[in-house]
Amino acid sequence: EARRQRRLLLVVVCVALLLDNMLYMVIVPIIPDYIAAMRGGGGTAGPSAPAGSNGSGGGNRSLLPARYPPAAGGNEDVQIGVLFASKAMLQLLVNPLSGTLIDRVGYEAPLLAGLAVMFLSTATFAFAENYATLFAARSLQGLGSAFADTAGIALIADRYAEEPARSRALGTALACISFGSLAAPPFGGVLYEFAGKRVPFLVLACVCLLDGLLLLALAPPGATGARANMPVGTPIHRLMIDPYIAVVAGALATCNIPLAFLEPTIANWMKDSMGASEWEVGLTWLPAFFPHVLGVYVTVRLAAAYPHLQWFYGALGMAIIGASSCLVPACRNFGQVIIPLCGICFGIALVDTALLPTLAFLVDVRHVSVYGSVYAIADISYSVAYALGPIVAGQIVHTMGFAQLNLGMGLANVLYAPVLLFLKNVCQMKPSHSERNILLEEGPKGLYDTIKMEERKG
Repeated sequence: EARRQRRLLLVVVCVALLLDNMLYMVIVPIIPDYIAAMRGGGGTAGPSAPAGSNGSGGGNRSLLPARYPPAAGGNEDVQIGVLFASKAMLQLLVNPLSGTLIDRVGYEAPLLAGLAVMFLSTATFAFAENYATLFAARSLQGLGSAFADTAGIALIADRYAEEPARSRALGTALACISFGSLAAPPFGGVLYEFAGKRVPFLVLACVCLLDGLLLLALAPPGATGARANMPVGTPIHRLMIDPYIAVVAGALATCNIPLAFLEPTIANWMKDSMGASEWEVGLTWLPAFFPHVLGVYVTVRLAAAYPHLQWFYGALGMAIIGASSCLVPACRNFGQVIIPLCGICFGIALVDTALLPTLAFLVDVRHVSVYGSVYAIADISYSVAYALGPIVAGQIVHTMGFAQLNLGMGLANVLYAPVLLFLKNVCQMKPSHSERNILLEEGPKGLYDTIKMEERKG
């Protein structure tokens, strides 16, 4: 029964991550409506917008000028960039607080609170009629994600305490994130065209509600007094100055910069440099989903066979990302550009799948085995990249050029890859004061130890 509950909790977390990424992307089809309304057109821009989506929320903003010439000063383009970045910005601000709260109250209650806020955000999206409401809903989603994503990943790390089960569970969560990014644009586009703009959001809101109810049934927050007897997690500021955790956080941020910066810029570049059609731009990121899942699978299998080489899988992934980023500007047609984009997503899968379990292991052996703050740091790393991407990438392309942007991102990843050598001896570390290992070496001495021992037996 304990194993079944653990698997169902993994399903709850995966659905939450899937919903978060689908909500991030499904907004794309309704953007032209707001652009037309802000310009006084009052009409519908047409539901065909998703066909021009590149598979990501930020990417479609670069298609808008092709259909709607920007007004003087390009204010609409700036507004859309700020809209897409607002989620990551708020997530970036809230994560230090959410990580500390999760460490103090447990994982289930913040996860449930995050799902509740995401439900409210999704409902607000469904009934938004102007830019201000849309911006509020987007920011509200960032607040929900700061709790749901961090608590969900931390819950997986806590329930799947041993390798290779932890890597498999985290890999499954990463695959759900990727699938959500892939499925959202066609999902939103089809429902938007045949049922109206509110239906995609209402469907996601219903799924979010069901996910929250399942979580309540599996692990009602506050149902036991176990949390009161658990150790206090290491403060987030102490985790941030841990050199090993800092190296991992830097790698997570660096490897996601190419994806975050290409999403808002590659569509215009493809149209200008190779005369790409709307359907080609729309399918740009679709093939990259499969290498991402393959990367997750390969890394999980390698980590199970050679767990001491996690640092190498991450370094290899960053090298692949760097080489692929440098190849993007050299592509001259749609078929060629697919190859480096697949390489970037494959490399990101290697880095994420190798280093997310490493964060949990570092907390186990160097701090206290409570994972809210350490995965808040990981979420901060992602948010830095995706907060800057929609706003900064276009300015870099405008001032320096698309090729220079890609060369800079590629060089940053290649230069950072050797830094992961610092993690080479992590697997040889011996746990010092982790309560999980105290239970293995000694008998239970209190209520908390007894509860954790029973969980391990289950």
